[in-house]
Amino acid sequence: MYTANFRYSRPKTLAEAEALFHAGVDAKYLAGGQTLIPTMKARLAAPSDLIDLSRLPGLSFMREESNALIIGAGTCHADVAASPVVKKAIPALADLAGGIGDTAVRHRGTLGGSVANNDPAADYPAALIALGATVKTTRRVILAEDFFTGMFATALEPSEIVTEVSFPTPSRAAYVKFRNPASRYAMVGVFVAKRTDGVRVAITGAGHSVFRVPEMEAALAKNFTPAAIAGIAISSDGLNGDLFGSAEYRAHLVTVMAKRAVAAALV
Repeated sequence: MYTANFRYSRPKTLAEAEALFHAGVDAKYLAGGQTLIPTMKARLAAPSDLIDLSRLPGLSFMREESNALIIGAGTCHADVAASPVVKKAIPALADLAGGIGDTAVRHRGTLGGSVANNDPAADYPAALIALGATVKTTRRVILAEDFFTGMFATALEPSEIVTEVSFPTPSRAAYVKFRNPASRYAMVGVFVAKRTDGVRVAITGAGHSVFRVPEMEAALAKNFTPAAIAGIAISSDGLNGDLFGSAEYRAHLVTVMAKRAVAAALV
């Protein structure tokens, strides 16, 4: 049964937040609330407790460290998009953040919230996978490859909180997406990153969770140009299909967007 009653808490420390989570019957963490609040308004979720992480100290920051860009989980998309630190280290990440949702969403939504939610059409997961990022939590450090486990599913334990994400700096990178005209979510988004150990191509929006395209990665490692992957088509099996586009259409878009991403990375 749906109920509008819940207990709202604003902890002062991460330890207090986790304790409040364990004390709740069906507790949920609230970061920017750009997914959870609409879900509650649509009566698709009715948590017993809302634990607001937005005022926790030390979760909003950006810094360069040992050939990596470290971003706090509480950093909003607008700050990532505008940051000189991000624009210098990984311009593609700033471009990605600047294309998320609309102005209101970008000023409320957070990196940690997006990563922990793992919406199949979200932008950040593609960046984490392509750049070989690591996710730091209140308990451990998790490789991006091991973090995203399925649609709206991650390796996080129920009370575990993302605290920061470390993005290794690539030599070249770009993110390009074909947007849903209403939500601005990615129908297909492609993040391409050229790294010291090769090339990674990560796809969001097309499948149930972010995934890589090994054939494109191998081709681009030999010849980092759009022409190198022009003839590579991926199967539509298992891809998303809805009123905005069929699985076959999304499969076609993967190649189109990947070519555009490579071209953007070469600029």
